[in-house]
Amino acid sequence: MKNRAVLFAALLLLGISPALASECPLDMGKIDAALAGNPSLSAAELAKVTELRSQGEASHNAGDHGGAVEALREAMAILGI
Repeated sequence: MKNRAVLFAALLLLGISPALASECPLDMGKIDAALAGNPSLSAAELAKVTELRSQGEASHNAGDHGGAVEALREAMAILGI
């Protein structure tokens, strides 16, 4: 029974991975658009968003789409999008 649960979880993650992969570029675009609009952020917040955006892109390019989505969502939260 435990093996089935582990197998199910693994298959579920494999099925979600392509969806996350296509979501990353959309999220990066949203962040870029928000940054182009000169958001009212502190210097520290702007630096954090820029760092998270870069981290998200690097994770996406490395195939770590879960990590990419996590970083990009954090950046979007700071931007309020």
